[in-house]
Amino acid sequence: MTTARMSSPLRSASINAINAYDQTEAMKAAIELEISPPSPKVINTAATIAKRCEGAERGVRTLCDFLTIHGFLTKEGAQYALAPDSALFLNRHSPAYIGSAVEFLLTPRLREGHARLTEAVRRGGTALGEGTLETENPDWVKFAEAMMPLMHMPAQIMAAELLKGGESYKVLDIAAGHGVFGIAVAKQNCAAHIYAADWKNVLEVATKNAQGDGSCRSLPPAPRQRLRNRFWHRV
Repeated sequence: MTTARMSSPLRSASINAINAYDQTEAMKAAIELEISPPSPKVINTAATIAKRCEGAERGVRTLCDFLTIHGFLTKEGAQYALAPDSALFLNRHSPAYIGSAVEFLLTPRLREGHARLTEAVRRGGTALGEGTLETENPDWVKFAEAMMPLMHMPAQIMAAELLKGGESYKVLDIAAGHGVFGIAVAKQNCAAHIYAADWKNVLEVATKNAQGDGSCRSLPPAPRQRLRNRFWHRV
């Protein structure tokens, strides 16, 4: 009879997976409290952070020490600083900031779906009725608003690749969401007309972004044509 050897890394990976929610909640709290300093020159001790985010110094120190242990912050004496990855992705002043993603990825509905994963596996599908496929699900508005900053660079790359094939005069942006991909095409190809397809409530976000970006010549309340519960909207 053979006995499987207990592997320390395996035990560590298992425990880390079970406790992974600790890091999720700590990261969410750090983003909501804006732990990252507004400037590299700002003194970032537990006391100064607590004053800035209107939190208890003890609570802030505990949170920052936890984030330091897991590599998101560095600590020199009493001074905290963002680790290199955090400085790139978790600093609100960075063009690569991804902190807004928690507003979608950690919505109560999505978290409930994960919490009921055992039931979903047994059912062979979501335990939340139609899940995210419900008509005009407000979670997709959250997606459009929160995930947009992550898509600017991919959208620019995609638009540049599309332009290599020549100017396109009609472009269909399916599941347009925030509209960033269509906007990127419009900015690089002035002759293009962008047709965005998504739920009506989500298209309002895309239209607002297009108007704010200034890449559209006009954005009237264009007529919409219903097609399989989705909406087509020329921007």
